[in-house]
Amino acid sequence: MTYLTSFGNFGRDAYAWVAKDKGFFREAGLDVDIKPGSGTGDNISKIEAGAAMFTPVDLTGLLLARGNGGAKSIVVVAGIQQRTMAALISLEGNGIATPKDLEGKTIADSPGSVVRNLFPTYAKLAGVDATKVTWVNGAPANLIGLLASGSVAAIGQFVVGEPTVESVAKGKQAVVLPYSDVMSDLYGNVLVTSATIAKERPDLAKRFIGALMKGLAHSIDNPDEAGRILQKNVPASAAVPAAAECTLMRAFVRPEGSGAVVGTIDTKRVARSIELLQDAGAMPAGVTPEQLISAELTPRP
Repeated sequence: MTYLTSFGNFGRDAYAWVAKDKGFFREAGLDVDIKPGSGTGDNISKIEAGAAMFTPVDLTGLLLARGNGGAKSIVVVAGIQQRTMAALISLEGNGIATPKDLEGKTIADSPGSVVRNLFPTYAKLAGVDATKVTWVNGAPANLIGLLASGSVAAIGQFVVGEPTVESVAKGKQAVVLPYSDVMSDLYGNVLVTSATIAKERPDLAKRFIGALMKGLAHSIDNPDEAGRILQKNVPASAAVPAAAECTLMRAFVRPEGSGAVVGTIDTKRVARSIELLQDAGAMPAGVTPEQLISAELTPRP
């Protein structure tokens, strides 16, 4: 089967490589081909087209897509991050210290990125005039380079991207503006598949989910090993920044009060997220958690 990472091959996605390298997929009777994803929008399209069977996408991005009439065949089967890691990252010296400082600046991100698509909602809640911010396109693998070279003032990233940004922009500290500062109920990435697989091949889905969640737990509990495994399988990835990303992600995978089981999803929180997006005018009424989440497949607390 084919699995897409959420966004390139950074430390935040090392858990899939850990699940493969440690034999978790093999123990579940699965042969998994891991390919780099390109963000929520593109990943959703590939699942719908049958080009991949499972992928992580940002739940908020999925909600926005469903609210706009898309992603109708996508089913959520596990939670990866219990709160959103979406963020904008800049560098010291770029004149960005608060959200308001984004006005008049240029930000790079891929067109289908949830950071970019959620920005109007973030801007509204953070008191930013979104019409005064310029967005340019950038491929996932090139974003940090664009920031480090000074081509743009900020990039769309996950908060765990901070160590990787600083490793490329040598000598400069990263400035991180997390979306969770103004949207605390939002989940981060969730694992999705097609409605067809969820309905017709639930045993396959359960085996894959179990193996991937085992890799996720192992990667945040053993970040240094996860970084080495990622670099071994993807030589262009650096082990040290990848390990740092896994360390930072631990608090998002197992936040305080969430319990020890990774992958769970609270439908009441999802309902509050939907309400927040509706109140911000980002999506129409009518979408419910039950339309998106497979209660039969998601890990139990």
